[in-house]
Amino acid sequence: MPRSKKGKRGGTGSSKGKNGVKGESGVSDDDLASDVLSHYSSASETASVPEEASGEVVDEQTAQEETEDKLKQCIDNLMDKSAKNRMAALESLRLAFSSRVLYDFLLERRFTISDCLDRSLRKGGGDEQAAAATVFALLCVQLGGGVEGEEGFKVLRPILSSILIDGSASLSARQSCARALGMCCYVSASDDAEDLLKSIGHLESVFAGAYPLGDGSLPSVKAGTPALHSAALQSWTLLATLCPASRINSILNHHLPRLHECLESSDVNFRIAVGETIALLYELGRDIDQEFEYEDCDALCDSLKSLATDGNKHRAKNDRRKQRSIFREVLNYIENDDFTDEKIQFGIEAIYIDGWMRHRIYDAFKEVLESGVRHHLQFNPLLRDIFGLGPPLILDAAVKSSKISRTERHLFNSAAFKARTKLRNKVRDKRADVM
Repeated sequence: MPRSKKGKRGGTGSSKGKNGVKGESGVSDDDLASDVLSHYSSASETASVPEEASGEVVDEQTAQEETEDKLKQCIDNLMDKSAKNRMAALESLRLAFSSRVLYDFLLERRFTISDCLDRSLRKGGGDEQAAAATVFALLCVQLGGGVEGEEGFKVLRPILSSILIDGSASLSARQSCARALGMCCYVSASDDAEDLLKSIGHLESVFAGAYPLGDGSLPSVKAGTPALHSAALQSWTLLATLCPASRINSILNHHLPRLHECLESSDVNFRIAVGETIALLYELGRDIDQEFEYEDCDALCDSLKSLATDGNKHRAKNDRRKQRSIFREVLNYIENDDFTDEKIQFGIEAIYIDGWMRHRIYDAFKEVLESGVRHHLQFNPLLRDIFGLGPPLILDAAVKSSKISRTERHLFNSAAFKARTKLRNKVRDKRADVM
């Protein structure tokens, strides 16, 4: 699958539905959405299952043509007058984009889709804005890090940022725009650093609303706001992995003390996001200087120990368990520079999450792709490039049944990721002059 790449990170419809109910095919939008959803669910399941011994072969070309016809109808329905039908189309596209790699199909339709998403973001209600932002993030992942993805990001970045920082906008829309802005900038932002700086600034302005007030107390926020703060913080952290050393130093000095105080937040998910961010910033600091240490490290470790052993009965049992597990990892990394590897298996391959940067990058893609992340790790050149997997494997039945040793996979993945880290550092150096 040819596509243009920069290697910089280690990141048309024809006619409109009638009467807002049925398209020219005479199929209702609800039926169409259900049809596409069920098709992609079954397609995703069969994609990783070897052929039966009986030798039955599905006519993939016919199935592909049928699927593309349904997707074309969904794209047409993005322009429907009915909000319900637009939402059904967005949901169908969301599942389709997350379940399969559709680069060739989307390449010639990217402008039409981007225009429709722009319209939904500008004129739709909160739910439609949230859905459109998610679909745009998926579109960027599909198109990859070349000029095609950058074109769309240049057009939609301003409206994503506008909704994100609009205090009167729907919280769900702002949260979705925060995730989309981080993902699309990570995948598509150009090396001139302008888009990166603007995106970082907008995300920072949002989660800074959770920072302590002048008297040291944490602000009171309305329900749902901590989820927005978490989304903005996680996207900001993802983009921080692209910053040059000079920028990392200023980030560490400004944000670590404030994030330390945010560990007292009453929202468990925001506390966890803060803890993981602190660990990742520590890793970035140690990349620059192996002896890096936060000036108030003893107090920070005390806070982390408290959260790692939190037994407050008023917290839900699952929340306590999740919090203790994550903060034990964060504390262990800060005190001992140790990270517990996590293995992600897909097909006969695997990647190893062996650091906080890699953890944040994988989680960001998982949040966007959901259950389709393993399929994209197998077949999407963008993800395979980011995680150092090389071109997608083409295996026959004999090779599928063979085993690659855990040690071989681990050594290969570690070497590939180290190579990407060196490349990322070179890009950081290029950006240093303009940041």
